[in-house]
Amino acid sequence: MGDPLYAQGIDLAVLLITLLKVVLTFVFLLVSVIMYIWFERKFISDLQNRIGPDRAGPYGVLQSLADGIKLIFKESLVPAESDRRVYILAPYITTITAFAAFAIIPIGDRISIGGHQTYLQLANPPIGILFLLAMSSIAVYGVFLAGWSSGSKYPLLGSVRASAQMISYEAAMSLAVASAVLITGSLTTRDIWQHQHTWNWNLWQLGVVPFLIYIVAATAEIERPPFDLLEAEQELVAGFNTEYSAFRFAVFYLASYMNTITVSAVAVTLFFGGPSGPHIGFLPALWPVVWFFLKVFVFMSAYVWLRATLPRLRYDQLMDLGWKRLIPLALYWLLLVGALRIGDDANWPWGPSHSTWNAVTIVACAAGAGLVYFGGLSAAVRVGRQRAEEETEHADGVRV
Repeated sequence: MGDPLYAQGIDLAVLLITLLKVVLTFVFLLVSVIMYIWFERKFISDLQNRIGPDRAGPYGVLQSLADGIKLIFKESLVPAESDRRVYILAPYITTITAFAAFAIIPIGDRISIGGHQTYLQLANPPIGILFLLAMSSIAVYGVFLAGWSSGSKYPLLGSVRASAQMISYEAAMSLAVASAVLITGSLTTRDIWQHQHTWNWNLWQLGVVPFLIYIVAATAEIERPPFDLLEAEQELVAGFNTEYSAFRFAVFYLASYMNTITVSAVAVTLFFGGPSGPHIGFLPALWPVVWFFLKVFVFMSAYVWLRATLPRLRYDQLMDLGWKRLIPLALYWLLLVGALRIGDDANWPWGPSHSTWNAVTIVACAAGAGLVYFGGLSAAVRVGRQRAEEETEHADGVRV
């Protein structure tokens, strides 16, 4: 079901309300990024027994704003060997995709603006989840083009590594998202939210595993710790954005934190009931927004906690986790959810009072197939490692 704002056609008032929603959504994301950076610096400084920012504004709350203004007015350099047009365009691709992905997140229920009913959601397209995955895919172009257009080999190598990481984990994340779509039966984020009312969250309906796969894969795709190979301090340069400075560097920084907020909002929408929560009669339109932001805040705090505690993975560990563990597990769980959904649509019996246990049979067969599947995969990985070790030993012997 689309936004009721457009049910009676589009006139000047509808156009102005749409523009207002666009501006408010962007301003909200921008302010959220500024506050989140301050919160992250304060949180980590408390964990490390430091003071953190305390100069600009009360408790240093304006420090992020001051840093942003400073970067805006600094001189923006363009490398002489760069592809100028692509170099300038690349940072904005990452920011636009992050903003567009957040645009389909339902924040609350209906509200009335100037006599027009509309959702507390910028857009509710019928292919919302496909749009979300498309924006995730397009974001890779901003990263790769930034490294390629800089005219230097170091950013190019950093962009190849970052792009490989994002593409690898996008597969596992997409399969986890597909599980939520499969059990809901809809591609719109609002339908997915409404399917989870009264605490009937997809988190329990899907058995927790797709959520864990999603949160790990999404964390790796936005390159948050412990998957922040972009900022490996053992290297001389900091990845694809090495040649960027001033405002364009700030745009990359803005997109990174905007992606963190978007990933948290998507996790809340897909697995934690979105804006749903305890019903309170006082100001009923306000509480869904409150529950939504409280849930998102929990995820954002968890990202800060992970950054302060976990060490960074090696690149081979990063790729092994994505290709050899998360993708096979996500695919297996998607097939299991699909089989159970077929049984539910066919009204197969679930309880022990029935003479035939089709659902129990599916689960038992899936468990057996899973043992064979992961056993064979583990054996293949083990054989591959043994052969690699033998080849290394043989090569060492030839050199000697």
